[in-house]
Amino acid sequence: MTVLKSTFLALAALVACAATPALAQSKIGVVDYGRLMEESPQAKTALGAIRDEFAPKQKDLVTQQQVLKAKEDKLAKDAATMSADQRTRTEKELRDGYRDLERKRQEIQEDFNARRNEEMSRLQRTLIEEVRSYAKAQGFDLVLADGVLYANTTLDITPAVLANLKSRAPGGAAPAVPKPAGK
Repeated sequence: MTVLKSTFLALAALVACAATPALAQSKIGVVDYGRLMEESPQAKTALGAIRDEFAPKQKDLVTQQQVLKAKEDKLAKDAATMSADQRTRTEKELRDGYRDLERKRQEIQEDFNARRNEEMSRLQRTLIEEVRSYAKAQGFDLVLADGVLYANTTLDITPAVLANLKSRAPGGAAPAVPKPAGK
């Protein structure tokens, strides 16, 4: 039994020693995917386009809310001089108006979320392809993203990938492939 254990340990040591030079020659990089999502011009463009797309709808909601608030203020001011029928009718109009406003707000929020998810999915594909392209061009064997608790800054290729993304953005400079820090 001890011969088997020592043979197994020797074999494991041999495998570890053989793997060490291969690891020493591997080129590994780390990318901060969250930073790419926040700082890339493509992300800023996508979010700006969504905001612009939904700005008129948001403005309509604000206008409708202001109209309802004005009706509510008028009811509070004129309630004493209104007939019971007029007051009841105005209160019903206000309830229906606020219900309609809330329904529209929810619909717009759902549409906004769906649109944002669609754009973020498209952006993720762009960012992943850019990281892959950069890694291949620079000869990386492995690039890690989420789940990294610590990485030396010399392994961080995020600034280089961001530079490539910025160069590909409308109005960007010619594509450049900067090296990660310390390489």
